[in-house]
Amino acid sequence: MGVHSASEGVLAGLDPEQRSAVTAPAGPVCILAGAGTGKTRAITSRIAHRALSGEISPRHVLAVTFTARAAAEMRHRLTLLGAQGVQARTFHAAALRQVRYFAPRLLAGRAMPELLDSKVRLVTLAAARVGMRADRAAARDLAGEIEWAKSSLVEPGDYVVAAARALRDTPHEPAKVAEVFTAYEQLKRSNGVIDFEDMLRAAVWGIEEHPDVAEQVRGQYRHFVVDEYQDVNPLQQRLLDAWLGGRTDLTVVGDASQTIYSFTGATSAYLVDFPRRHRDATVVRLVRDYRSTPQVVGLANAVISQARGTEARLRLELSGQRPPGPEPDLRIFTDEPAEANAVAARCRSLIDAGTPAKEIAVLFRTNAQSEAYEKALTEAAVPYVVQGAERFFERAEVRQAMVALRSATRSIPGETPLPAAVVEALTAVGWAPDAPPAGGAARERWEALAALVQLAEEYAATPELVPIGEAASVERPVTLTDFTEELARRAAQQHVPTVDGVTLASLHSAKGLEWDAVFLVGLAEGTLPTTYAKTVEQVEEERRLLYVGITRARQWLWLSYAAARSPGGRARRPSRFLPQLDRSGGTERAGAATGGARRPERRRTQIVSCRICGATLLAGPDRKLGRCPTCPSDIDDELHERLREWRQRVAGAQKVPAYVVFTDATLTALAERRPRRPEELIAIAGIGPRKLGLYGDSVLALVGGAGVDDVCPEKTFEISS
Repeated sequence: MGVHSASEGVLAGLDPEQRSAVTAPAGPVCILAGAGTGKTRAITSRIAHRALSGEISPRHVLAVTFTARAAAEMRHRLTLLGAQGVQARTFHAAALRQVRYFAPRLLAGRAMPELLDSKVRLVTLAAARVGMRADRAAARDLAGEIEWAKSSLVEPGDYVVAAARALRDTPHEPAKVAEVFTAYEQLKRSNGVIDFEDMLRAAVWGIEEHPDVAEQVRGQYRHFVVDEYQDVNPLQQRLLDAWLGGRTDLTVVGDASQTIYSFTGATSAYLVDFPRRHRDATVVRLVRDYRSTPQVVGLANAVISQARGTEARLRLELSGQRPPGPEPDLRIFTDEPAEANAVAARCRSLIDAGTPAKEIAVLFRTNAQSEAYEKALTEAAVPYVVQGAERFFERAEVRQAMVALRSATRSIPGETPLPAAVVEALTAVGWAPDAPPAGGAARERWEALAALVQLAEEYAATPELVPIGEAASVERPVTLTDFTEELARRAAQQHVPTVDGVTLASLHSAKGLEWDAVFLVGLAEGTLPTTYAKTVEQVEEERRLLYVGITRARQWLWLSYAAARSPGGRARRPSRFLPQLDRSGGTERAGAATGGARRPERRRTQIVSCRICGATLLAGPDRKLGRCPTCPSDIDDELHERLREWRQRVAGAQKVPAYVVFTDATLTALAERRPRRPEELIAIAGIGPRKLGLYGDSVLALVGGAGVDDVCPEKTFEISS
């Protein structure tokens, strides 16, 4: 095959937008790629097309991304396309390779410092040095805060101001964090070690301060590709600018609507501002979604269409390319145990029907939510694996708590109510039943222990029946000993190793993955968005998390929330991000007669269920019909024709379009549901009190068998102003 044929062969099968991305001229190129639109195919095809056509040499290309898995996938595809020799690495791997290579020159023969695998140990020592005791969770949060600062190019002396400007939810008082940050840097130097951010900065320093290094690096790498560009932080952008050295052969790929790592320092600002920074940039939008059904894509579009803020300027409206599939299934449950049991039962039925367990995922906002699903899946004999986190009973804080609970069985009086006994026992491991601490790891630890308290409350609600005779029994309150034995039983069940199972994962760890069936659970206010999302920007990131979760599903999508955390608990509202629920929050009513101001008034959420199968309905037309589109229609065709003729006459008399009287969907709903009374008529979505007054008698007469001439003689319908 000739050079021309090989390069043209790369274009085979690409859609028009992908082809535009692949064949864009050399120079700055920005590919805005929605979820499932084939971005990896587009960027690897672009590299291969340029290499096979002779425009560039593969060995002069550096493609960077954020995970070793994504880099390996990129290398594999490039090999299949015949573009061997391209360097596809993570930012850290590329920087480490360069720093190690140039270390003898930059360090004047001294050995390169050891690279820390984790900051936690040194951060713990740094905290102690400034008089702060930090357990592992607190040390992880402090390490995360130091990582954010270093990734954002913030020095210890500037931390307090920078944290305030960024509205950081700091794990401790900012001045104290700055002290730990300073002590950490000192300990690193005295121990002769560096961390990952130091290594990136060393790569930048080597290029910016050493012309010979800059010349060699830039001679080697002349063409750059950056995947997931919305996740770049300031330090990584600084390194990219150093690599480029003012050159412009740069292709970036990203989706602002999938910006969900802002808390780590990642920012979509570089993606959003790319056309402004590069005035001659080519911008290509990939919007054809090959992953998900049109029904899933439609819901994703509906959720992200409500987004506000900087990222919303680049949102993409996706177009589903797969054959139609089932409508997303929205379910509402009385409490979280009921929700988890229903999810497990549905997973069991999917597996029994032939869906591989590994093609099913249950996604939630926080890792602490996993326990209920681990238990429910275990009881339903459904294998599972936990993605990106330990199983609930394997977490260090849970193991520590179980030890404390067993010890407490010997010291806490047996008559103490179980929930109170559990709370008292957990105080021994530093838990307190008040607001959780700031910081992600410390908050997760608190939530895991809070989950044990909730389990105790649920367990205490079902007293044990003790037999007192052949036909009688009495209730005995469950004790702390009973509870510890129950926890041990659950832990033993969930420790069984599994290989192929349903994936349990947080929404953050699900990024970049996909499954045939996805369950998005816990979609209640206070969970998604989390109560910790205080600013508009933080709330918008929560919305994007739901968008990422939705776009993980290929075929089946389930969205659910529990009206209460536990049986009989306080009622909760569904997530504000679910546009299909019929809310009127934000509608205005007139103020008092004295001239009071108009203010929003929130009404109760209305849930519409399919009258045939009982599923909660999402789409407007389905809600109006009162049934799922896949459920059988029982339309009265003759009544439908009479209703259409009547609507035509009324619309003509009023000199308005027919849909102003009733939409086609409303006529179909009337012919299917055949209401006999005014209350049945007004229950149909789209028929309010006004239309009931205008047309109610005529419609009810038509349903009762009257002819069009009987209800619509030569008279004009007048609409009062």
